[in-house]
Amino acid sequence: TFDGGFYRADKSSRADNGSALVVLYHDDLEAVVPAIVNAGGTILKEIFSFPGGRRFHFACPSGNEFAVWTETDQ
Repeated sequence: TFDGGFYRADKSSRADNGSALVVLYHDDLEAVVPAIVNAGGTILKEIFSFPGGRRFHFACPSGNEFAVWTETDQ
């Protein structure tokens, strides 16, 4: 499961404007995407492969960008 909470704030950060990208780990990306969306998150980049695994990016309700990755190759 994906535990935690989001709340709205006046400021937000995105990697494309120079902010650090916080990357979380989960072993089942397909299962965690709906949990993020149900908690108010927005998918910014769908699941994609990169050297070392797969990941996707999302924004919390305040617009802050995060990523979730897994080393599992599906």
